[in-house]
Amino acid sequence: MSDVEPTIRYTMRAGKPVVEIGGNWTVLSLRGIRQKAAKALAAAGTGGAARAVDASGVNRLDTAGALEILLLAGGGADTEVTPRDKSHADLFEVVQKNMCDAMPERHVNWLAHWLDEVGHNTVELYHQAVNLCAFFGEILVVFLEACVQPKRFRINAVVRQMYEVWIRALVIVGVLCFLIGVVIAYQGVQQLRQFGAETFAVEAVGISMFRELGVLLTAIIVAGRSGSAFTAQIGTMQVNQEVDAMRTIGLNPVEWLVMPRIVALVISMPLLAFWGDMTGLLGGAVACTFYLDFTFVQFFERLRDTVGAWHFYTGMIKSPVFGLIIAVIGCFEGLQVKGSAESVGQLTTRSVVESIFCVIVLDAVFSIIFLLADV
Repeated sequence: MSDVEPTIRYTMRAGKPVVEIGGNWTVLSLRGIRQKAAKALAAAGTGGAARAVDASGVNRLDTAGALEILLLAGGGADTEVTPRDKSHADLFEVVQKNMCDAMPERHVNWLAHWLDEVGHNTVELYHQAVNLCAFFGEILVVFLEACVQPKRFRINAVVRQMYEVWIRALVIVGVLCFLIGVVIAYQGVQQLRQFGAETFAVEAVGISMFRELGVLLTAIIVAGRSGSAFTAQIGTMQVNQEVDAMRTIGLNPVEWLVMPRIVALVISMPLLAFWGDMTGLLGGAVACTFYLDFTFVQFFERLRDTVGAWHFYTGMIKSPVFGLIIAVIGCFEGLQVKGSAESVGQLTTRSVVESIFCVIVLDAVFSIIFLLADV
């Protein structure tokens, strides 16, 4: 192996230190080369690193090996190299010309760095909003075209998606809303009992579930469950180039992939929100039977007499809008996936965050509108 391992020997020629190099100097044979060079220099006792290199004994050479050889001699422009042949000489010349000092570390002021991050994020948010609006416009055009030609509403795909986003979500929505109803009733009874008004816990459960918590909790669950699934499904198709293949054969991905999911979620959200309202009321009724000695009949009779129908309608009005925004964002982020499974994960996370953020913002907007309309 002595003829292939890199060798280093420091010597004196005409009063000048010279390093003699031999063997193979490739990236696969350079492990521990700097420790070997330090030992060779210490053993030679030449008093300092050599500025001249005799590389005539080198058998095989690549850029990594050439760089290490030049570094042994200081790596400066004045380093003298005696190569084995012209190919080695050309390689040394290229490496030597491209050697440069590392860029000094920049010490950026923390305020400047923070402002730079804010600026980049603001620009990215602006482009994201513009692209999302353009995507929504494309969806609207495809929807209007489908209204003119109803056969383009792929009913089978819509039904299949409704099974996924509605039927399979009933359990998780029901359980969580039931527990929230129990919590609201319990907290309402405990707080209102101080004023002798614990029976008003019925109204607290009814109004909060109908107007806000029923539809809002359902939307958050759907965003985390179905919105992320839309992004992951379409994103995986992007990675596998299935979406590009659809475009190649003349199929519009918005019509074939996006529209069925949007229609299914817009139809399913009011049904899920209604289910969440009912299970939340059931949870409140169960809690009130324990803490107020109400029967189920008394609970629902008081609910009927004191909670108006408009409280129920306000939640139902919001639910299809929430379903639309969750589906649009989920499909939009799925179509933004580029190249790798890592991108699928990142955009799935972004889809959930953006959907929940938009749902809460829209809920606040609806609250202001209903307040101004006095409903």
